[in-house]
Order: sequence, then C-alpha cells, then structure tokens
Amino acid sequence: MDSLNPDHPPPTVTPAHEAPRVWKFWGTALWGIVIFAAMFVGQIGAIVLLAVQRGLPMDLASLQLVGGEPQALALSVILGLPATLAAVWLAIRIKRASFVDYLALRWPSWKQLLFGAVGLILIVVAWETMSRSLGREATPGFMTDLLKSGRDKGAAFFLLFAFSVAAPMSEEVLARGFLYRGWSASFLRVPGAIILSSLLWTVVHLQYDLYFLAEVFSIGLWFGYMRYRSSSLWLTIVLHALNNLTAVVLTMWLGS
Repeated sequence: MDSLNPDHPPPTVTPAHEAPRVWKFWGTALWGIVIFAAMFVGQIGAIVLLAVQRGLPMDLASLQLVGGEPQALALSVILGLPATLAAVWLAIRIKRASFVDYLALRWPSWKQLLFGAVGLILIVVAWETMSRSLGREATPGFMTDLLKSGRDKGAAFFLLFAFSVAAPMSEEVLARGFLYRGWSASFLRVPGAIILSSLLWTVVHLQYDLYFLAEVFSIGLWFGYMRYRSSSLWLTIVLHALNNLTAVVLTMWLGS
C-alpha cells in the first residue's frame, strides 16, 4: 500500500534512451554496395528498354550504341534516381528509422547556403585557373561533345534535368546521405566518414582521368564538410545541382 501513501511515492524508472537506429561501418558498406547496384540496374535498365524497343540484339555492342546517344544517357541517369531512393528507403526501413531524419533532409539556412556556395566557387575557380596554367581543358572532352551533341539534337533540357537534378540527388543521397550517416556514427567518426564517402563518390566518376578525379574528390570533401557543418543533406544537393547546372549551361551554350 506504500504506493498510495504520499510519504512513500512509488519509485520512478527513467526509461533508457534508445540507441540510434543507424547502420554502422559494415552495415553501411554492404548496403552501400546494394544501393549502388540498384542505381546501376536502374540506369542500365533504361538502355536495355530502349534497345528492346528498337529491336536491337541484347549484346554489348547494341547497349553501347544506344547508351552513347544523349537522350538515352539522360534517361539512364534519370531512372537511376528512383532505383537509388527505393534501395535507400529499404535500408532505412529495416532499421525502423525515419527516412527524413536518417538522411538529414532539413532545409539549411541562407547563411549556410551562401557559405557553401562561396566555398564551392573558390574551389572551382582554383581548379579552372590551374587547368589554364597547365594548358588543360576545364571540362573533359567527351562531356563537351556529349552536351553539345545533345543540344544540337534537341535533348538539351533533357540532359539539363538529368545532370542538374537527377544525378545530384542520386549521388548525394548515397554519398553524403546514407554513407556519411552510417560511417560518421562508426569508428570512422566525422573526418573518416567525409574522406571515405568522398573517395567512393570519386570512384563513381571513373570515366574521368586522374586530374579531373582529383577535382571531384576535392569538391566531395567540401560537400562532406558542409553536410557536417549544416546537418543538412538538402544543402549538398543544392550545391551539387548548382555546380552541375553551371557546368552544363556553360558547356552547351557559352563554351567555345
């Protein structure tokens, strides 16, 4: 009856805080492979679909022929986005975590956006200056040819959407979203998560040579830092989109 006696209230038990439902190092790494595979399947699926529609044989030559067309490449990049989101959603759902919280889908402040944009501009200008001093092209030649070919064939805005919206969202959700979230909660901590996620993001761009890969890696480090500083994935998505948008527009319509 002590529980009814005001002089002897029942003991209160403070509930233990539930551990964050986050994939740690190996879980994040394995799911990262699954997510990347889903992205690849979504992208190659678009090429296969176009090849089937044209009645082409299902061989490597046919896929390369179709995949080299601007419209097909744009569709491939676009269809990689829903496949990526679906795989990430599944990985987070298994942990019974919030999709929005896990990926830090919070809108940044205007100060954070301005700071991130200024830093990105300085990095890009530094690489542009270095390229000119070394007599190198500022944009890989095959990308210049692809974008100008797309413009001439009426696929400019299709490519613009693919490279400035779909690609940044897919890559940021994987790199600065899922990979960074899990690895920063592991023994790698924030610095290791920034470096490793940037390195793997760079590997996704193996179509470039080592010089351009170094530039991609440096930009990835900045995106990772801004993801940490702002706790907002939307910030890196916007910065990534602005970077790609500027590059595509300059190459298509203003580049020589």
